[in-house]
Amino acid sequence: MQTGENEQALRKILDMTRLISITLLGIHFYFYGYTIFKQWHLVTQFTDRILQNIYNTGLFDNFHRSKLFALCFLLISLLGAKGKKNENLQFKTAFHFLLSGLLSYFCSYFLLLMVLEDQIRIISYLAVTSLGYLLILSGGTLFSRIIQRKLSSKDIFNKENETFPQEERLLENEYSINLPAEYPLKDKIRKSWINIINPFRGILVAGTPGSGKSYFVIRHIITQHIRKGFSMFVYDFKFDDLSIIAYNTWLHNKHLYKVEPKFYVINFDDLSRTHRCNPLDPKSMDDITDAAESARTILLGLNREWIKKQGDFFVESPINFLSAIIWYLRKYNNGEFCTLPHVIELMQVEYNSLFTLLRTEKEIEILIDPFVSAYLQNVMEQLEGQIASAKISVARLSSPQLYYVLSGNDFTLDINNPEDPKIVCMGNNPLKIQTYGAVLSLYVSRLIKQVNQKDRLKSSLIFDEFPTIYLNNMDSLIATARSNKVSTCLGIQDFSQLRKDYGREQADVILNITGNIISGQVNGDTAKQLSERFGKIMQDRESISINSSDTSISRSKQLEAAVPASKISCLSSGEFVGITADNPDCKIELKTFHSEIINNHEQLRKEENSYQGISPVRIINNTMIERNYRQIKEDISEIVNSEMERLLHDPALSHLVIKKKK
Repeated sequence: MQTGENEQALRKILDMTRLISITLLGIHFYFYGYTIFKQWHLVTQFTDRILQNIYNTGLFDNFHRSKLFALCFLLISLLGAKGKKNENLQFKTAFHFLLSGLLSYFCSYFLLLMVLEDQIRIISYLAVTSLGYLLILSGGTLFSRIIQRKLSSKDIFNKENETFPQEERLLENEYSINLPAEYPLKDKIRKSWINIINPFRGILVAGTPGSGKSYFVIRHIITQHIRKGFSMFVYDFKFDDLSIIAYNTWLHNKHLYKVEPKFYVINFDDLSRTHRCNPLDPKSMDDITDAAESARTILLGLNREWIKKQGDFFVESPINFLSAIIWYLRKYNNGEFCTLPHVIELMQVEYNSLFTLLRTEKEIEILIDPFVSAYLQNVMEQLEGQIASAKISVARLSSPQLYYVLSGNDFTLDINNPEDPKIVCMGNNPLKIQTYGAVLSLYVSRLIKQVNQKDRLKSSLIFDEFPTIYLNNMDSLIATARSNKVSTCLGIQDFSQLRKDYGREQADVILNITGNIISGQVNGDTAKQLSERFGKIMQDRESISINSSDTSISRSKQLEAAVPASKISCLSSGEFVGITADNPDCKIELKTFHSEIINNHEQLRKEENSYQGISPVRIINNTMIERNYRQIKEDISEIVNSEMERLLHDPALSHLVIKKKK
């Protein structure tokens, strides 16, 4: 027991053992140097009698026996030695002392064999042996002062202690995405698989620029889903990085589909390599709520700061105004002119004619009544406040290139139609995010409504840099599309980016309902939130206490974060952390992972070198684009003139005509 009496008794025993060792060595010197001690008159009859009795025990039958006994007692005394601990001392120093001492202690025997004067020979032997004894004593004492468990461990970042078992099985089904990976477990590297067996519960891919989101994750989602027969939509922020992958994968796998899918591209920069599509296709707009949803998507996409102000008077008024115009064109002549370019041009018509036309449609009467009242009462300041923001915003979309793409009808947005499956890629331009993003938001909003229906093909929606477009009620899509076999993959750089563009409430809902998360390097609150989501693991803890005489070590187990926020902030490119969702029929116990995704870089490089460029859709020139632009303006002018003429000559409708003078 660690009591004062026991420690004092132990010290006395060790001192006595060391004294026995010194005594035995002194007797050894006395016996083998007897002649010298006799010359020095250091012998007596009493000591001779004691020496004779010791000799009779056989201690001196062999020259080295007495020295070995002395050494054994010395070593025993050293076993309990407790010197003052010093972290700077090394085993190498103590070993040198010990080895030098042993050599001096035993090799001194050869001095006795040398032809020298007896006195010099014996004195030399005594001196060298004593020196060796002292060196052994010093070396043994140094061993007791060394801190055997160094405070500075090799694993200074606690990497080995933070490793945990991960899923090593390949779990594959007709919908799954399977990414090969490897991860450290203690001091070993093991193979593993990231199995997203239920992509319909949503996939969130996060990571700062350069973390490898597209190269290590999104490209494999595209290729694996096309090979498994998914219809697909790809929002390609930096066109055509992802579109070229989807296009070439489609070329090699389109024969595997029951009905061969068609490939379409929307690209506003190169009009020869883009298809034309009308996002306000009248066939897909069943009631006025579709018009309202489209108007909200357009205006919030153009004015991102309005997202956080939804419900305000000067936000809802422009949305109602635009909704009325969209629905008017949807009803006029069975939707012949229901396109976004026609909507933009109709908004620019002077108020007398515009309000007159809108009043003819009963369904939108309640929407335009506040505007008409303000106009008739000459409250122009209020009216301009309600309408001007909408007119100014959509005016940014007035360009011949956009009009050309938005006014055509090469395909419809029902990409998962079993009779006409499609793979659609829409490209943005980082230099024109504000303008293109609003139009693409409208495309995606209309596409989602048509995709999220029952009895359709399985489909995959992939959004690279998702915050650059605005989709209202995106959280509802993730929550409800699972039963309709719609997989949604959202690529973002950071959670704060999503909160900035979508508002905190909607961003938090999107993050919390996503079942599969794959994250590369992220920082700040994003890393903290992910670390909390991944949970904790049992880790070994060790503390060392050092005092002048002893070192105490205490060990314990403690629950700590499986992947600390600091580690998520330091991930290398290709290294990902995350959590996967499972199915009732395929349970995954080890859902959390922290591993490096393995890409065959050489194979991917060869594959990319063999890619075919996206084929041109048509031959087009500026004349055709300008002609289409002028035609849209003429269409609106003709609609206004013909309708005004009809109303003026119809006594039953002439009261609708507004003739307010300016």
